[in-house]
Amino acid sequence: MADYTTDNIKSQMRKGLLEYCTLLCLSKGEAYTSEILTILQQADLLVVEGTLYPLLSRMKTNGLLEYRWQESPTGPPRKYYKITATGEEVLKELNKEWGAITASVNKMCG
Repeated sequence: MADYTTDNIKSQMRKGLLEYCTLLCLSKGEAYTSEILTILQQADLLVVEGTLYPLLSRMKTNGLLEYRWQESPTGPPRKYYKITATGEEVLKELNKEWGAITASVNKMCG
């Protein structure tokens, strides 16, 4: 039973960080979905396309991201996402909050 609880908590923590990490990823430059997915997976965030697509759509609807279509030399056109000015402001706030959260957790662990 403890493993289930631990796995569930870890999963919820990752889900909570996914929007923040997506903004961090796109703050470095525009990217298409497969690139974003790869970057998140390389950071050991267990993300699948079925999770990322609705997240990107929701973030666009909320004004945090925008996208443009670009023809691909190897297939269908690709949707390239980039962070908006609103997204950058949200990211600044999330960076502050992340700093405060990690400081609090580190106090408790230290």
